Amino acid sequence: MEMPEKDVKRFATADSVVADGQNSSDSPSLDSKQEKGPLGQVTDIEGGTGRRASVLEDAKDIVAEVIAVDDDPSISPWTFRMLFLGVGFSIFAGVLQEIFYFKPQVILVSQVFLTVLAYPLGQAMAFLIPRRGRIGRFLNPGPFNGKEHAAIALMASAAGQSALATEALAAQELYYGGYPSRAAGVFITLSSQLIGYGIGGLLRDIIVRPTKMLYPMTIPISSLLESLHKDRAESKKRIRVFYYVFFAMLLWEIVPEYIFSVLEGFSIFCLADQHNLVFTNLFGGASGNEGLGFLSLSFDWNYVASLGSPLWYPLQAMTNTFIGYLGCIILFMGLYYGNVWRARDFPFLSQLPFYGDSNSTYYHQYNQSLILGPSFEIDDVKLKEQGLPWLTATYLASIITTNAGVTATFVYMLLWNWDDIKSGWEWAAPSRIKKWLTPSTYKFWAQEEQAEDELQRQLNDENLDPHYRLMLRNGYKDTAQWWWAAILIINFAVGLGCLYAMKSTLPWWGFIVSNLLTLLFMLFFGAQYGLTGFQFNVQPVCQMLAGYMFPKRPLANLYFTCYTYNSLQQGQVLAKDLRLAQNTHVSPRCTFFVQVLGCLIGALFNFVMMLTIVQDQGPILKSIQGTNIWSGAQVQAFNTLAIAWSMAGDLFSVGGRYQWVTLSYLIGFAVPLPFWIANRIWPHRAWSYINPSIILWYLGWLCTGINASILSYFILGFGAQFWLRRYHPHLFNKYNYIVSAALDGGTQICVFILTFAVFGDGGSVHPFPTWAGNPDQSVHNIDYCMVNQANNG
Repeated sequence: MEMPEKDVKRFATADSVVADGQNSSDSPSLDSKQEKGPLGQVTDIEGGTGRRASVLEDAKDIVAEVIAVDDDPSISPWTFRMLFLGVGFSIFAGVLQEIFYFKPQVILVSQVFLTVLAYPLGQAMAFLIPRRGRIGRFLNPGPFNGKEHAAIALMASAAGQSALATEALAAQELYYGGYPSRAAGVFITLSSQLIGYGIGGLLRDIIVRPTKMLYPMTIPISSLLESLHKDRAESKKRIRVFYYVFFAMLLWEIVPEYIFSVLEGFSIFCLADQHNLVFTNLFGGASGNEGLGFLSLSFDWNYVASLGSPLWYPLQAMTNTFIGYLGCIILFMGLYYGNVWRARDFPFLSQLPFYGDSNSTYYHQYNQSLILGPSFEIDDVKLKEQGLPWLTATYLASIITTNAGVTATFVYMLLWNWDDIKSGWEWAAPSRIKKWLTPSTYKFWAQEEQAEDELQRQLNDENLDPHYRLMLRNGYKDTAQWWWAAILIINFAVGLGCLYAMKSTLPWWGFIVSNLLTLLFMLFFGAQYGLTGFQFNVQPVCQMLAGYMFPKRPLANLYFTCYTYNSLQQGQVLAKDLRLAQNTHVSPRCTFFVQVLGCLIGALFNFVMMLTIVQDQGPILKSIQGTNIWSGAQVQAFNTLAIAWSMAGDLFSVGGRYQWVTLSYLIGFAVPLPFWIANRIWPHRAWSYINPSIILWYLGWLCTGINASILSYFILGFGAQFWLRRYHPHLFNKYNYIVSAALDGGTQICVFILTFAVFGDGGSVHPFPTWAGNPDQSVHNIDYCMVNQANNG
């Protein structure tokens, strides 16, 4: 049945990004006692705390039904336990994430993992610390509550992000003779993290507080915290399920991670023919850069959920992801076996540059040190002697589709989400600017009446998140805009000064451009992240822009990317956790404090660990293969991109060898138009269900890493978000998100223990004996696909 055109447009722009259904703007407000279900049935809702057994159709259903919309304002997160455990877990997360960043396979420290660890420690402090006297009541004011637990998780999450600045500093230390000031290195790390926080905070009314900005990855943690701290029979059942799944996964992960490694990526095709490189390229994928993993199955949740749990990933985003995944397989195989860009002269999957005298048996890595002058800028004479580097076809395809996806995102958001984008620029309206220039605006002592009017407007806004409206009713004070502006301005000044102290070669105007781009990207990509859970990787775009703006300057490229891509990522983390704070009803001012403190702690310990690892493991980090404990692959790839984009005029401009990298931006502008035009002519919600920006990004998804887990990801994702949600909504509403949290938590704790116990971080390596289910990886790939014996040195 066709929908009216206006409803079709709303379907794309609002809550239905989580599930194909109706827009929440048509639903009654939070205060309604009754609400129509998706099939017309009426269900009782008391303040949003009810639990309906019908299908969750939109974001409003999820925020009101999976998480209870109730709050006790007397519960305070401001406790000694919160500060003590928050700081401790922030140090732990900052150190651990930086260690993991220099691993052969980068593992992200899960927020669920940190939340799970904090619970028994908080309970132990509440039980063991005496409560007698004034000091006792200060140290232990009562039972460990959900708000202080959430605040600990927020602080640790802010700290558990590996700062891209440490990667730029590591590259400068390893490849450019070091940097002149360690103090400046510390402050560059801090400022690059906090600038993104400032921008994200200024835009929180747009990318956090509307109901439609669901940030679906926050639902499992919100559900977990509610189950841990709500004293209800229903919560007890949910937490019991959590513990069953958590401990089962804790024990199970030992099997694929250590004992039976074939289960990381099981391919029946590779087992059938172990002497076929075509099979390796298409069906292999259990080892890094092995193959596309088509039809392989993984039984290792660590890899299945490496990009986010499929149980919470919205159905619309997953459908578009699946379309892009299938297209990626066809595209990569076609390019390689069609020998486009001399594809078969180089590896099937690799992000490194190569010399052009390669052939299908031997290929040689490009030596960047031979083209750099004494100031570490590219020397044209030396470049002419060495020749331009060549890139693999699959990596070029990933850059092209990513670039096209960037412009497609802008066009798609403007066509389908115009109202959201317009509201994001209300600050630039002439009336607003005139108001800011009026002196009376700054008479805060005379603005009580205006504040009351604004509060009433927000309480009556049905598009506002019901959890945030509840917090307003309960008298929570918001953070002032100037707090976030101060964060932005102070760190802008610090970053600009440090860049010159570091001799980064990035000019002042380039630094300003990087911050303006971050603001623009945050509005578009931040909104998309909140709506769909899809986080677009703009790093290649940032490095390409830097290549044209600062030709022959790879260091400028590194730092420009640091203050665009990294700041954007940090701002999105802030926005995601602001949404988590709303779901758990942690006051805005407490949230501001714990996030900024966590960011400072994490950035500081990121820098300390980077410095230690680079000094102790420098030769290994510069080697091609590294070891099974340490690897500089991430730094190498980042630096290689900086070198390549510094030659953008020769490599990527129109008429150059890889001109489609640049022309792809024009393609991206056009891709969303046919679907929008078709909807104008033949209105149907299917047109808006297709998101070209997501499809384009996933067309280059498989260019690196371990790909054998993708099919398992989609099987579980569609099973949860379509089959379970549609046909067993009672089970989905009660258990889907809590099971997701348990799977992540059990897996992360097991991987953490194995990393230090047997994988070498605790000192020595203790490998499991070789057998058929755990092959010798010096001879076989984990999935027994044929090993490519070509010399990759």
